[in-house]
Amino acid sequence: MSAQTEVPSPPLPAPPGGHTGEPAPRIVPVRRTGQWAAAVVVLLLLAGALVSVVRNDAFQWDVVGRYLTTDSVLRGLGLTLWLTGLVMVLGFALGTLLAVCRLSANRVLQAVSWGYIWLFRSTPILVQLLFWFNIGALYPQILGVDTVNLLGPVTVAVIGLTLHEAAYAAEVVRGGILSVERGQLEAAQSLGLRPWRRLRRIVLPQAMRSIVPPAGNMLIGTLKGTSIVSIIAVQDLLYSVQLVYHRTYEVIPLLLVATLWYVAVTSLLSIGQYYVERHYARGTAGAR
Repeated sequence: MSAQTEVPSPPLPAPPGGHTGEPAPRIVPVRRTGQWAAAVVVLLLLAGALVSVVRNDAFQWDVVGRYLTTDSVLRGLGLTLWLTGLVMVLGFALGTLLAVCRLSANRVLQAVSWGYIWLFRSTPILVQLLFWFNIGALYPQILGVDTVNLLGPVTVAVIGLTLHEAAYAAEVVRGGILSVERGQLEAAQSLGLRPWRRLRRIVLPQAMRSIVPPAGNMLIGTLKGTSIVSIIAVQDLLYSVQLVYHRTYEVIPLLLVATLWYVAVTSLLSIGQYYVERHYARGTAGAR
């Protein structure tokens, strides 16, 4: 008598609606007690710090309000903005030239560009400013021109800051150029475009996506870094408030005046940087 093998019956189809008779699993939200507790603690600390700053009479907020828009402070702010803009334009113009030389096939240009960048990135900006301020001690005359009284404090500030910023701008531009795909350059060469036209019409527009973020950081850093020119008596924003508190001895409120203006201007620059980045990031995954 042969043994019969039982064949398992197929499972019954689920009834309409997907209900199988078993209770649906209950979804339990993840408890984030630790995160909420940490957020509450941080907010309480921030609120306590803000209240202490506002209610502390030592800050002398009435004095801050009185000097915030005085003529001397606004003139210092204007000079700071003018100096920042001029230094960035000249610095990036020279930095772009240095970056092109660094990427050139000419060994001499490569070496000179590398040496410039190495020297000015290795020397503190304060040392550079003091060096240019005392250039007349080393070269009293250049080509028959008296250099002792030729370079005033503002001119020294422009020269020193521009040469310093150009070294960093060169690396920013070089990194942006290297980020452009090699195929773009080969396509431009196949069209017969000259090197300068390839750089201006093909390379730089695409490299701006990589150049704008660090360039924006450099702009904000330059704005704050211009405060160092007060050491050579350039009447920028910081030097203007120093002149006041040396006379009135109201050091803290006058420093707060400078701080508030720096915060306001850097905030506006950060907003502008965001929109410029979004403009050049159009059509990429990073656009937002």
